Amino acid sequence: MTEYVPPPVDRRLPTEEARDLMALVRELAAREIRPSAAEEEEAGRFPRTLFTLLSESGLLSLPYAAEFGGGDQPYEVYLQVLEELAAARLTVGLGVSVHTLACHALAGYGTKEQRAEHLPAMLGGGLLGAYCLSEPAAGSDAASLTTRATRSGDTWTIEGTKAWTTHGGVADFYTVLARTGGSGPHGITAFLVPGDAEGLRPARPERKMGMKGSPTAQLHFDGVRVPDARRIGEEGQGFSIALSALDSGRLGIAACAIGVAQAALDEALAYTAGRRQFGRAIADFQGLRFMLADMATQVEAGRALYLSAARLRDAGLPFSKEAAMAKLFCTDAAMRVTTDAVQLLGGYGYTVDFPAERYMREAKVLQIVEGTNQIQRMVIARHLAGPEAH
Repeated sequence: MTEYVPPPVDRRLPTEEARDLMALVRELAAREIRPSAAEEEEAGRFPRTLFTLLSESGLLSLPYAAEFGGGDQPYEVYLQVLEELAAARLTVGLGVSVHTLACHALAGYGTKEQRAEHLPAMLGGGLLGAYCLSEPAAGSDAASLTTRATRSGDTWTIEGTKAWTTHGGVADFYTVLARTGGSGPHGITAFLVPGDAEGLRPARPERKMGMKGSPTAQLHFDGVRVPDARRIGEEGQGFSIALSALDSGRLGIAACAIGVAQAALDEALAYTAGRRQFGRAIADFQGLRFMLADMATQVEAGRALYLSAARLRDAGLPFSKEAAMAKLFCTDAAMRVTTDAVQLLGGYGYTVDFPAERYMREAKVLQIVEGTNQIQRMVIARHLAGPEAH
């Protein structure tokens, strides 16, 4: 019997350039990412050299302006690239999304001089970024963060601890949100902090259920000195900058979730086509066919939802509600699809010999990062019914 090979996703891309880009991404994923993904995740190895290759290939700069070394691609295209990368290995897809998030503040709110000085290296110079918003006691309630930056002349001194930092300890730069004024969201300012800044100490990476190859760590800022030239935006503007970044970042998480779900669906299709019981392939049994149909429907619906939100963003229209919807739906769908993939593989689905169990463990974190799905429901409800009464 011929082994079943799922076809590539049929993508509606807006330009010939985008189609060539997608072919490049698929070839790179097949050659450089997918073959070693399971082994490297099991060993907890972070693919730092791979991110250098992605930078050299222009894949760390896709949605940013060509003026500063960006790829000038619409979000509609960038997110589909993320999906392909995440399908090959979530550590890579999510890593590209986090790097893009880390560049957002400077690209969108930096001065012309700041962008000219820093963005070319950040976007295409082999550097890798990270984003520091959450703290041990300020997760979903990010406006209550306590890491403080104190000004003396033209220098800021940062004291505090950031938590749950993807690429913590391996990043070359950090976009850091710190309190420069009073309590609440209006007292927060954004800074661009070098990864080798004196007084910046990463803790031991967290021991996680999945994504073991992607380091997640606390960062301790013990008197880290940053020149005012590395302050991004106005004093007190940091929280609005952070929210703007998260709207876009949530679309990145949605795309990564659909990538993982697609990989799980492909694995389930290949297995059920090849596994024979009672004299025929188990893909011929109606109960399993219905599961596959439901899985595929969820993947397609999630992809349509994140692309619809991306097209709003590309058109310069409000997309905060739609980004929250996409993040919510796509990550919940990924959890359902990966769980069903494990079920379809039976006992084999529970072993590390097949990737289904890894997809299931990885999908879980996507319901949590960049705003839990409970927070997404709050965001959506505020758009529909207005702020909550207190």
